[in-house]
Amino acid sequence: AAVKLLRDRVVAAEVIVSIDPLNSKDDSSPQFTMELAGNESENVPKCYSLDMFKDITPMCAFSQTNNGKVSVEGKVVNKFDMKPHNESIKEYGKLCRERTNKYMTKPRQLQMIDNERHMRPMPGMGIISSIPKDKKKATPVKGTDTKRTRRDRGEMEDIMFKLMERKPNWTLRQLIQETNQPEQFLKDILKDLCVYNNKGANQGTYELKPEYKKSND
Repeated sequence: AAVKLLRDRVVAAEVIVSIDPLNSKDDSSPQFTMELAGNESENVPKCYSLDMFKDITPMCAFSQTNNGKVSVEGKVVNKFDMKPHNESIKEYGKLCRERTNKYMTKPRQLQMIDNERHMRPMPGMGIISSIPKDKKKATPVKGTDTKRTRRDRGEMEDIMFKLMERKPNWTLRQLIQETNQPEQFLKDILKDLCVYNNKGANQGTYELKPEYKKSND
C-alpha cells in the first residue's frame, strides 16, 4: 500500500507500507519506506527507511485555516525515524559536510558609512599616535620616591611620635608630604608604630598603637 504526502496540494513524498502475507506471526510488523517526489537538491537522498516506535510522548495534530480557526485533526500514536537507504549514504554524507561548512563559514558584510561622525573613535578605543619614538622618550616623568633621601631610623621614629602628638590621625599621603620620606620606608615604620583604621570616623588613617600611646603619655 502507498500513501501520498501532500505539501501545498502538491505531492511531496510517497510512503510505502509493505506486509509479508506469508508471515502470520503476531510479532510481525509492516515495513515502511518513503520516497521523495521533488528534486530540491541533487545531494538530498530520495529514498528512506522508516523505523516505527509506539512508545512516545502523547501529542495531537492541529490545523489552522486562513481566517485563524484552529481544529484538532487527530492524536499522534506512532513515531518514525528516517534513515537514508544504503545506496544514498554517500550523498547524505556529502550533504552533511556541506551544511557543516556553510554554518562554520561566517560571511563578510560591507557597509558604506555616509556620516563622518561614525569614524570618530569610541570611548575606550586606542588611538594610534604619530609622534616619533625619540620624542616620546623625551616626555618628562613624574618624580618618584627614589629622589627622597631616607633619614636615620631612630630619627624618623622620633619625628613620627612628635607628629602623632600634634595630631592623632594621619593619612599616608599626609605623612609623606610632612616628612618627605620614601613611601615604602614610611610604611615599614608605620607597621611597627601604628595601626591602620579600616572603618569608623578615622577610616583610612594611621594612629599610634595603644602601647605607644601609654608610654607617650
